[in-house]
Amino acid sequence: MKRILLIVPYGSVGGMERLAFSFYTFLKAKGHYVKALKLMKLDNDIIHFGGDELFLSKKDFHEMTKSQRASFYINSIFKLRSLIKKHKITHSISFGALPNIFSSLTFTKDCKIASIHALKSVELSNPSTLSKLTKLAYTSSYKNLDKVVCISNAIKKDLIENCNFKFEDKLEVIYNPHNFIEIETKAELPITSVDELALFNSPTILFVGRLSAQKSPWHIINAFNFVVKENPETKLIFIGDGDMRIQEYLEKLIKDYGLEQNIFFLGRKSNPYQYLSKADVLILASHYEGTPNVIVEAICLETPVVSSCCTDGIIELMSLKNINAPTKSFTEVEGGIITPNLFRGKLGIPTTNDAQYEEKILANALLHALKSDNIKERIRKNKSRLLEKFDIEKVVDSYLKEV
Repeated sequence: MKRILLIVPYGSVGGMERLAFSFYTFLKAKGHYVKALKLMKLDNDIIHFGGDELFLSKKDFHEMTKSQRASFYINSIFKLRSLIKKHKITHSISFGALPNIFSSLTFTKDCKIASIHALKSVELSNPSTLSKLTKLAYTSSYKNLDKVVCISNAIKKDLIENCNFKFEDKLEVIYNPHNFIEIETKAELPITSVDELALFNSPTILFVGRLSAQKSPWHIINAFNFVVKENPETKLIFIGDGDMRIQEYLEKLIKDYGLEQNIFFLGRKSNPYQYLSKADVLILASHYEGTPNVIVEAICLETPVVSSCCTDGIIELMSLKNINAPTKSFTEVEGGIITPNLFRGKLGIPTTNDAQYEEKILANALLHALKSDNIKERIRKNKSRLLEKFDIEKVVDSYLKEV
């Protein structure tokens, strides 16, 4: 029996948190001693680990002053060190930049497995404190980790070629695991809200994730504005929350376009699969990603995906072939449609609503996906091959395999 600590940033419905919960339920069922540590435990958390849940703070970063944040960074390392010793942890698995850094600095004897979930060269272009700490850790404290999991080949390549990552021998590509039986079971549960259920009486495009600069949801609304001109009955549904500044910008954008009757924010949902299974299309338009869990979940539920190609990790998830990223038009693949990258070299809320050429391609891809029956049939035909590399037992064994 192993004594395992899972370290996550939050308890939201984000991909890393859902991944950690999949690890938790699987490892508990296998009889291991498992604890889960949230850096931030918030009142509106969706994901909970019951009596096995630990936390470092009940305040989010935006509620802290600069001095409080600095204190949090320093004290968290000592608190984490103390928890590892108290629970006699043999293996710690950290999910994301800050958990990885904290784990790398505890100087404890547990087997330390870090994981990187996004294309970091884009994320690190933002001159934030976390970006600066991450860059420093890539050349220093990451040497203290036993294994650094990249969830796509594209991420590994990016770390080596673009991020000055100094410990190449520690990198290992392991795809995110998924419990497909659990996803399908939860998808069959009814949506209890009559108003929410009624939204799916029209053609529906769904976004699931945090409203963040990374996900750049304004591209989705800009593209949707073109979709509605051709299909006025279409609905765009957002599941998830995030940065209030981005939420406010999106609401202003919707008002400017006059789309208040077509776009709906449903907030966090403990079971997004009910909605994902009923949607006609899942949409992603991120500025950077790793291998988004929601794409795999959509394929499992046979919901077509339309995603911009912000990383070759998108191709790894959606295609069975090694294709080139599209640049001039959209490309149909086994899991849906891939469109050109939308990132223009700058993260954050845009200063203009001028439509990008790539947003028009995204709109055309959405219209095509809404009309085409062939896309769903293609997903059904290739589903088992697309999903085989995400088997949870194989993935967890790969994580825990001693270096």
